[in-house]
Amino acid sequence: MSTLRFQALKEASSRKPVHFEEIDRKSTIFGANVFNEKAMKQYLTSDAFKGVRDAIQHGTKIDRKLADYIAMGMKEWALVKGVTHYTHWFQPLTGTTAEKHDAFFDISYDGSDPVEKFGGAQLVQQEPDASSFPNGGIRNTFEARGYTAWDPTSPAFIYGTTLCIPTVFIAYTGEALDNKIPLLRALSAMDEAATEVCKYFDKNVKKVTATLGWEQEYFLIDKALANSRPDLMMTGRTLLGHTSAKGQQLDDHYFGSIPTRALTYMRDLEQECMLLGIPVKTRHNEVAPNQFELAPIFEETNLAVDHNSLLMDVMQKVAERHDFKVLFHEKPFKGVNGSGKHNNWSLATDTGVNLLSPSKTPMSNLQFLTFFINTIKAVNDYETLLRASIATASNDHRLGANEAPPAIISVFIGEQLTKVLTELESVTTGKLSPEEKTDLKLNVVGKIPDVLLDNTDRNRTSPFAFTGNKFEFRAVGSNSNCSNAMTTLNAIVAKQLKDFKIEVDTLIDTKGLKKDEAIFNVLREYIKQSKKILFEGDGYSDAWEKEAAKRGLSNFKTTPEAIKAKVSKQALDLFAELGILNHVEAEARYEIELEEYTKKIQIEGRVLGDISKNHVIPTAIRYQNTLIENVKGLKEIFGNEFETIAKEQIILIKEISGHIEGISSKVEAMTNERRTANQLTDAQKMAEAYCNKVIPYFEDIRNHCDKLELLVDDESWTLTKYRELLLTK
Repeated sequence: MSTLRFQALKEASSRKPVHFEEIDRKSTIFGANVFNEKAMKQYLTSDAFKGVRDAIQHGTKIDRKLADYIAMGMKEWALVKGVTHYTHWFQPLTGTTAEKHDAFFDISYDGSDPVEKFGGAQLVQQEPDASSFPNGGIRNTFEARGYTAWDPTSPAFIYGTTLCIPTVFIAYTGEALDNKIPLLRALSAMDEAATEVCKYFDKNVKKVTATLGWEQEYFLIDKALANSRPDLMMTGRTLLGHTSAKGQQLDDHYFGSIPTRALTYMRDLEQECMLLGIPVKTRHNEVAPNQFELAPIFEETNLAVDHNSLLMDVMQKVAERHDFKVLFHEKPFKGVNGSGKHNNWSLATDTGVNLLSPSKTPMSNLQFLTFFINTIKAVNDYETLLRASIATASNDHRLGANEAPPAIISVFIGEQLTKVLTELESVTTGKLSPEEKTDLKLNVVGKIPDVLLDNTDRNRTSPFAFTGNKFEFRAVGSNSNCSNAMTTLNAIVAKQLKDFKIEVDTLIDTKGLKKDEAIFNVLREYIKQSKKILFEGDGYSDAWEKEAAKRGLSNFKTTPEAIKAKVSKQALDLFAELGILNHVEAEARYEIELEEYTKKIQIEGRVLGDISKNHVIPTAIRYQNTLIENVKGLKEIFGNEFETIAKEQIILIKEISGHIEGISSKVEAMTNERRTANQLTDAQKMAEAYCNKVIPYFEDIRNHCDKLELLVDDESWTLTKYRELLLTK
């Protein structure tokens, strides 16, 4: 087997950058394969174009007759570009995307009239088999029917020779079976709640859009090297492997010169993204060797989530052309930084205002403070639910490590804005004096832009940080679909804004306060109520963990602990009130996530047992036999002196035996714990058993294997090593 490792190394070391040429400037090719406004104007009738635009802007329904005209135009556009098939592209609760391709080609009943056919019925709705997708007990396995329905707010696109139509996915009985439906509902709730609050400041605002800019971190590993590691191929991470002598200690990879092969891959990927309308802008080396980052321009959240999901698929396909394997796992290598997907979130009005960006006028800054403080209050009240939204088996490895935020949710706003909130906290209850109004507007609210000029530093240990004109949710995992975190964040802020509007209106109607006075009064109380969530210090420190416990903040370090919040009364009431998820849908998702967690740990346990017993132990025994033969030879030559001469070899033989025994006993114990866990029928208890009883063996088994890696002759070791995976360019 060691020959496979060395063949892979030889192959990887001899790679040359794949030839690549850019077909045109990015601005010229951007969106060329997207059925965007430009394409719709060319291929749709005016009524059809208006129908799609109204659906996007106002959520109006498209009738079936109009859908036929839209489908006709979409088909003609696609055929001109050489498309042969179409698919409803959706995001089931597997964490990936799904698609079933159908040909445009059709024939008449007697086979005499071949034609390219695609009508409104095929555009608007399809019926894929839903039985094999996760449903959390909503459907029986034999009940296969489910529906995909067109989402006109996310434009159709062409990938390869297939027309991809973004859709939602629902059960025959009407429940949401995907990530898109709850997100769309949360964004609608946000639009409604935020627009009502905006009318305090500008009556012309008719729509508020939540925006998202994700930052996708990833590792690029040579395909041959990745294929030589069974753990990487089956779990997305290395379950064993001794750390390389050189890793990220010198900080020489971060923002360094991008390796030529990686840069060629990035250029090819960016061209694909431009054609698909994904507005990628930034690329750079990340902290760990062979780790990189890609980031786009901000977009409307639903479209941004679709683009990130599409991007992850495109990244793998482009990587194939360049003989790379992309790793999205949050912690694929021990001892170096893992990967996140920072979600930069803000709110924008249809009048062109970023609601989380301060202005030069007191009135605009009061609007900024309203949305800023309400967001903090929402995170304060729903911190356990926000933590649950980013809980996965893979992200558990990253949260709390020295390159990622801790599992404790807190908000960082910077020293200067903290002073502003302290000033606002001292506002008088009830009506304000003329002097106090003037002081607030001119000396506190009016000076926020100047304050923020000196508030540009960031706290990388904060999971939720304000960064000048947006909040950065840094705890989202690199392998996650953004929709879970964005559904939750938009839901809790929408709920908070609804409550805020009620409280302000009550003060105006019952206390006779002016609008600004009422707003200041409510914001003052929110600041007092949200102090526990604000933290400016080192989130990695033990002191913060103790302080957070005193404040009553949760510290759920594992997924089974964290996701209980998804079925708490608070969460169920929130999602039901806003119409985002009913109780059946929420509880089904909870069951699905527990099952997914259990299965991932189960797979990792099986793979670890297989590698350690079928790769590591046989390799160690073969090398041990070589040592034994050496000792026997020394005994024949030196007689009674051999124990002195062969002292180191004998120690090594014993040491290897100890590690072999350790691996065997620990794997057997781990397997027994898996068997015990598998007998449990309660999903929560089974997940907890895998978390608390099975996972602890992983590190013990790994330690023995990693020690053997250092002891066994390098020529004999079968598994590609960290130095080769991380430092081969």
